[in-house]
Amino acid sequence: MNESSAIEVTLLQAFETAQPAGANWTADDSAWATRLASASNKSSSDAHFIAQRAQHAMQRLLPREAGAAKWLSALTSARPWWLLVAVAVSVSALLIGLMADSIGSAQRINLLAPPLWAVVLWNAVVYVWLLGHSAASWFQRDARSGAGADAGAGALSRWAQKLLHWGSQLPSTASPALQTFAALWSQRSAPLSVSRAAVLLHLGSAALALGLIVGMYVRGLVLDYRASWESTFLTTESAHAALSFLLSPAAALAKLALPGLALPDVAALEALRESHSNANRGGASGAVWIHLYAVTLGFFVVLPRLALAMWSALRTRWLAEHMKLPLADEYFARLLRQQQGRSAKVVVLPYANTPTAAAQLGLRAVLRSTLGDAVEVQVTTTLAFGDEDNSPSFLSSGSTLGSTLGVALFDLSATPELENQGRLAQHMASTLSTVVMLDEAAFSTRFANTPDRLKQRRAAWTAWSGALGTVPVFVNLEQPDLKAAERDMLAAMAKPVQPVQA
Repeated sequence: MNESSAIEVTLLQAFETAQPAGANWTADDSAWATRLASASNKSSSDAHFIAQRAQHAMQRLLPREAGAAKWLSALTSARPWWLLVAVAVSVSALLIGLMADSIGSAQRINLLAPPLWAVVLWNAVVYVWLLGHSAASWFQRDARSGAGADAGAGALSRWAQKLLHWGSQLPSTASPALQTFAALWSQRSAPLSVSRAAVLLHLGSAALALGLIVGMYVRGLVLDYRASWESTFLTTESAHAALSFLLSPAAALAKLALPGLALPDVAALEALRESHSNANRGGASGAVWIHLYAVTLGFFVVLPRLALAMWSALRTRWLAEHMKLPLADEYFARLLRQQQGRSAKVVVLPYANTPTAAAQLGLRAVLRSTLGDAVEVQVTTTLAFGDEDNSPSFLSSGSTLGSTLGVALFDLSATPELENQGRLAQHMASTLSTVVMLDEAAFSTRFANTPDRLKQRRAAWTAWSGALGTVPVFVNLEQPDLKAAERDMLAAMAKPVQPVQA
């Protein structure tokens, strides 16, 4: 899926999942978009169906939502805009390099400490970091089968997105749907933003080094640079060894164009040493050293950075055409089930409390709202308190065959215990993906006049659920708030209960 389609899909997802829901996109609109995409893409891939559905939806959504249309236009126009930013960064860095005196002030080159060594050192640090990051990413990809290889973008990703999306930032008064879109797109576009930022950084570094090289030769044409060195601690032999280590590669390369170019020997370097007692502090011509420093910058900075910029540009282009969306998430899985005419199968296991007939109706309404009208719901026999260790054999008796989701249903009035409800939920999670649902009906009726009790009990169950690696779904099944329940169900399905560790 390309970047344009991914933006539209993410925008539509935000309007279909944000809470509170907006008035400009209804369930009828969602069904219309699904029917239209299904009719025209019966044999297409899942990603193509999702993209086509979003493309159809934009025909209705954008005319109604001026803010969404404006921001979508801003993001779309930002894609070619970043190329202009790359040119501007390169030109600016080149000019900075031209204006900077990279080899020494007062027409004097201190061989041991020209400012350009800072540029070389910085680039060496960057190369080491890139190698380390690539190695770490490789091992992570191997350990996690490729999942989340770009998850460590972190601060660089956020900086890159701010830079590349400057001028299209979301206002603080944006609707909940647009705020949801901003959060989703920030996460999904992070690898692409980092890759684009890498192009800018590499081009800027190469241009800066090129500007330094050109600046050295321009100044050398009209000014007489003299080379010398001084040191409190280094002997001539030590200084010669250091300069040989740093400049020998450049000297070997420079000989191809200037055969007579060579590093001075120890005796020649001793003649360049300055001393406060030396009356003649002029030094020798700096031409040889300017050549060596220019080749060093070209070989160790300009060429590698240009290669890295080219690699990043190719990767950026590939990422922009192959953006990955989490199609396994319930939002997309529900759309694909609708397109393929399949239905979700949910098994609900009540524990220690049998839901009333009204609660069962509310339960089915919540599951239909979350998983689609065709969802198949099976409410099993209530498991008695203390029988949680029998749940594995109970669940393996065929009750979960073909199920796509399990719901461990508890009453909020109960006290959460890891040894009881926790073991049940974990055993259930060993069989199929499981979420925890808390029925608040009885508790809300009993403590209707003391809302603090409800907050306290919710907090206790939330902490209990956290120990299982999930988030709870709180709902009054006799009077369910379907929108809130759908939001919480989607969050819980994204973080299901972790099974019992073997």
